[in-house]
Amino acid sequence: MYKKTFIGGVHPNDGKEYARNIPYQEFLPKGDLVFPLNQHIGKPAKPVVEKGDEVRMGQVIAEADGFVSANIASSCSGKVKAIEKRRTVAGTVVPCIVIENDGQYTPADGVGIETNPDTLTNQEILSRIQAAGIVGLGGAGFPTHVKLAPKNPEEIQYVIANGAECEPYITCDDQLMRTHPEEIVTGLKIMLKLFPAAEGVVLIEENKPEAIAAMEKACSGESKVRVHPVHTKYPQGGERSIISVIAGKHLKLGMLPADAGCVVDNVATVRAIYRAVCKSEPVMERGFTVSGDAVKNPCNLIVKIGTSFSEVLEAAGGIKDGMEAQKALCGGPMMGIAMASLNVPICKNNNALTVLSVDEVAEAEKKMTSCLRCGRCNQVCPLGLTPQMMAVAAEKKNYERFEKKLYGMECIACGSCTYTCPAKRPLMQLFKQAKAEIMAARRK
Repeated sequence: MYKKTFIGGVHPNDGKEYARNIPYQEFLPKGDLVFPLNQHIGKPAKPVVEKGDEVRMGQVIAEADGFVSANIASSCSGKVKAIEKRRTVAGTVVPCIVIENDGQYTPADGVGIETNPDTLTNQEILSRIQAAGIVGLGGAGFPTHVKLAPKNPEEIQYVIANGAECEPYITCDDQLMRTHPEEIVTGLKIMLKLFPAAEGVVLIEENKPEAIAAMEKACSGESKVRVHPVHTKYPQGGERSIISVIAGKHLKLGMLPADAGCVVDNVATVRAIYRAVCKSEPVMERGFTVSGDAVKNPCNLIVKIGTSFSEVLEAAGGIKDGMEAQKALCGGPMMGIAMASLNVPICKNNNALTVLSVDEVAEAEKKMTSCLRCGRCNQVCPLGLTPQMMAVAAEKKNYERFEKKLYGMECIACGSCTYTCPAKRPLMQLFKQAKAEIMAARRK
């Protein structure tokens, strides 16, 4: 029997009311499109075009450099303006391909050709997914063809389409499930062809009744695909939380979802699989939410990969009249990245821009005290870690204890501990810094 929730978690204000009922609008960018070569976990892609080349929409402009890597396709037609280093959401400067958009969106040869997935072998399906450059569109950016090729595919019991969308303010997956449920179900059925012993489950939080109804209608008559509503609680969208609810298994530290007999992909990723296999379309666009109390007209957009964040804010009417925005986030307030500039490109794994009138992190810093030893952070951690002890180890830079004794590298940076801390301590930020320093030491 499936469960309704997981152990731990918090209930932040979800902010969904700003954009949840705003239908998708297609947004066509006006400026140049910028394609960072590292839009995924793994090695950056290698450019296969040069400055001055003419390209078409859907044409591969950078190829995967290894198995754990991903192709990058142009989302417009036009001319390669430059291959140079540009700043990204994370603030780093990385190699990018810059394309001068001609506004015509002329498709490359072969893009849009329809194919019946029943005529394809499993290897042909995986090859199409790999060629399309599909990665985890929920934010992780892990190459999907790698995830769909576990060591023992016959041991996979559940293929899960993650429609939880638990991050506050973000509503693009909600709209995707409302408007394209059949495509998501078809994508899930394509994935099930790779795992003959598995059943498909669409997991959706109960604060999305319209999405649940649409997906249940699309699943009616399907023997191996079902919808499973779950309680609204953050971070339900985390893989470990999902596996706990659906498979009833505790994913031990260091284990992968496949070790628990599960494959988990965001609903946008599942739909991209349908588009790649059935429509011969690479990842060129994605659903995107522009929201927050400082945004004049919060909305859900279909945006081209490579579009500037500044352009989508303009499409949402900009900042409310008479209001000064204090914080802009790529993503939502729990796991999002604070942005110093909006003149950076939207990548495959970016799903939202949240603009707020109050910087709650800055406000919390003013009230921060020493740890109260209350244990609330331990109670809400969805992984069962001990943030209180992890923080001490991180502050003392005792990284051996942080990693080996306290399993700090398993932290998913969900921010539940920081959210619940009455002492207003920046626990998640501390853990992210510690993990980054450990990884840097490993690379050396």
